[in-house]
Amino acid sequence: MQTRKGQSIEDESMEIIDREIGSHPYTDMEWPIVRRIIHATADFDFAGKNKIVFHDDAITSGINALKNGCSIITDVNGVIGGLNKQNPKDFGNDIICNISDPGLAEKARQEDKTRAQMSMQVAASDMNGGVVVIGNAPTALLEVIKMIQEKVTKPALIIGIPVGFVSAVESKEELQKIDAPFITNIGRKGGSSCAASIVNALFKLLREN
Repeated sequence: MQTRKGQSIEDESMEIIDREIGSHPYTDMEWPIVRRIIHATADFDFAGKNKIVFHDDAITSGINALKNGCSIITDVNGVIGGLNKQNPKDFGNDIICNISDPGLAEKARQEDKTRAQMSMQVAASDMNGGVVVIGNAPTALLEVIKMIQEKVTKPALIIGIPVGFVSAVESKEELQKIDAPFITNIGRKGGSSCAASIVNALFKLLREN
């Protein structure tokens, strides 16, 4: 629960972001999400044209799924650490992260996959109608894309914003080609704090609309 002082600091931070950015290319529903990413990272580069990319149905689909108590599946515990825990609690959303599950590493070795890939595979049923949140591992995002293309699973929203130098850019480009609601970004930047901030922003939009 946010304290009065904490809320005051957050409100002032958002005012500073609005003032320094001025005009921007995002819609009234998109901007609160982009602004929350900037707030989490202090990186104004995310406000640039098309830096954050939204599928036309992304926000509506994501909000509806969260409202209906869908599961939130993520690649790393760092995303969970950045979530406002009151939101999933209020709406009955299970938060699922399998990356540290016993036996996952051995299974990944047997199938010549990364742990992140395998953690997505074992969550296939939880992903149906759920929100997939990937902030760290491009291999996890590529695995989810493959699963969707093969009709193994059908998430309501994929938040794919992994950070890094190997396959991060390419995985985001592939995400934009699939027929499923997504939120992603252009370039190498991203990370768990960005991914968590998008979920927090969606919950805030849900509460306000």
